[in-house]
Amino acid sequence: MKTFRKKDFPVAQVRRYLEPGPIVLLSSHWKDRSNIMTMGWHMMMEFSPSLFGCIIAEGNHSFEMIRRSKECVINLPTTALTDEVVGIGNCSGADVDKFDIFGLTALPANQVQAPLIKECYANFECRLFDASRIKRYNLFIWEIVKAHVASSPAVPETLHYMGNGEFMVAGDTISRRKKFKPEYL
Repeated sequence: MKTFRKKDFPVAQVRRYLEPGPIVLLSSHWKDRSNIMTMGWHMMMEFSPSLFGCIIAEGNHSFEMIRRSKECVINLPTTALTDEVVGIGNCSGADVDKFDIFGLTALPANQVQAPLIKECYANFECRLFDASRIKRYNLFIWEIVKAHVASSPAVPETLHYMGNGEFMVAGDTISRRKKFKPEYL
């Protein structure tokens, strides 16, 4: 078994290794305005109901839209949208219409007012499930109430932010399904 030689590493930069999942585009809608934000700080929290948690900074333009509407759509971009992901994260919806500037298509959702992003591989409609951690931690806990996922490819190439303007690309899979007990799948 391979071992690794290690060196001290700055604690403030460990996010490079521990970012929780793929970059997503969170779309919101409030009072006839829609917005998109790039987000990397999120986590799955429960299977059923399907709960998803995310951190949204209070100073972010989307924060109030999302807090007031109590809903959003989590959109999963692929590497084809890398430049759009970066651009969306570098501007404020208070100043620009991000759908227009980045050439993205807003589609109506089935269960929430926030729009789906057509160009994304998957869209997850969410309603606020638990607001108790917003004031203290900016932690929103959502219930995913409707999911739309492309039929192919089976495993999309997604972006995972490593800090310092660098992304890791996910897409390959390794299966050990036969080694798992069915109740742990």
